[in-house]
Amino acid sequence: MAQERTEAATFKGNPITLIGPQLQTGDSAPDFTVSKNLLEEVSLKDYAGKIKLISVVPSLDTGVCDAQTRRFNQEAAGLGEDVVILTISVDLPFAQARWCGAAGVDQVVTLSDYKTRSFGEAYGVLIKEFQLDMRSIFVIDQNDKIAYVEYLSEMTEHPNYEAAIEAVKALR
Repeated sequence: MAQERTEAATFKGNPITLIGPQLQTGDSAPDFTVSKNLLEEVSLKDYAGKIKLISVVPSLDTGVCDAQTRRFNQEAAGLGEDVVILTISVDLPFAQARWCGAAGVDQVVTLSDYKTRSFGEAYGVLIKEFQLDMRSIFVIDQNDKIAYVEYLSEMTEHPNYEAAIEAVKALR
């Protein structure tokens, strides 16, 4: 049974439970399997040798998640070919594709944790009460070590965009 962290965060001030470990800077990044589309799954090893900024959002169809994904899409151009930005949510892959098309988002890779919640449990961001992934940021170096992590304490708040981008730049 996966570890449960009760009252690890809140949603509009109400406590929520996160399933999985609380990862730290310096930890090895756990592997995961998520859907790129309905037929194709990817894992951490598919991005081997790259710096990975993983932006986790509960759903692209909410205001903060929309803004977070647009912001990292905008930042992507200045980060170089050795960096990949992955946006992970439990939205269905075709909903992610529709949202990206409508939003003009084309620099980040959207991945879905809808099938098994593998990412959510491995990274300690699966919200027990909603079966969504909690807003968080992970920067993983070329050797799959966690260089930066931000678990938000309130689901409706924005992450520290500048700190995440600086963590990516520090790895170059």
